[in-house]
Amino acid sequence: MTAVIATQENTGRDRIEQSILAAAEQVFSQHGYRGASLQAIADQAGLPKANILYYMGSKQALYVRLLDRMMSRWNAVLEDITPESDPGRVLSDFIRTKMVLGQRYPEGSKLFAAEILAGAPFLNEYLAGELRDWVASRAAIIRQWAVQGKMDDVDPRWLIFLIWSATQHYTEYSAQVSGILGRDVLSEEDIESICQFLEQVILKGCGISMPKIPPIPHE
Repeated sequence: MTAVIATQENTGRDRIEQSILAAAEQVFSQHGYRGASLQAIADQAGLPKANILYYMGSKQALYVRLLDRMMSRWNAVLEDITPESDPGRVLSDFIRTKMVLGQRYPEGSKLFAAEILAGAPFLNEYLAGELRDWVASRAAIIRQWAVQGKMDDVDPRWLIFLIWSATQHYTEYSAQVSGILGRDVLSEEDIESICQFLEQVILKGCGISMPKIPPIPHE
């Protein structure tokens, strides 16, 4: 019985935290860090302000957690890669995951971009520490792929930066893209076409054959 109660408490906590994070993502993306308030986030989440402080600690801690969550979503595809992994499959999955997540969570994506454009005042320690080490560990594996002859010897850091930025464009400059294409939002067919284009350009540029990947499924 104690274990059941503990599980229910954890589930309830997770649900409240996700509600707070979703509300904070909306408020921060609309007003920026300085313009956002804990009260506005509480109102958006339908919770007392005291709950925000209890679960998240502070406005800054909540903001940094949002940014970290966005990066974790983007980079999850590369977490479990090994020297034995297929670089074509891994990079294609990375491109597609990053592209789909940018469309699915545009507020979080734009929030992260705004933080970087502002000089990353709240992420400097993370960027120079945890993320730098993460990129170095992924780069080491990509270099092993090149040594094994699976791909050309390209700088893995530039490759990761390229995929981040190329996919980010369709979120950050969505108004430009939609205006030129003459539609309000990108369709599933547009997203599939973009992914195929990026795969062809990036993988071919790295000397990798295109893997056979099924189209992005409709939700």
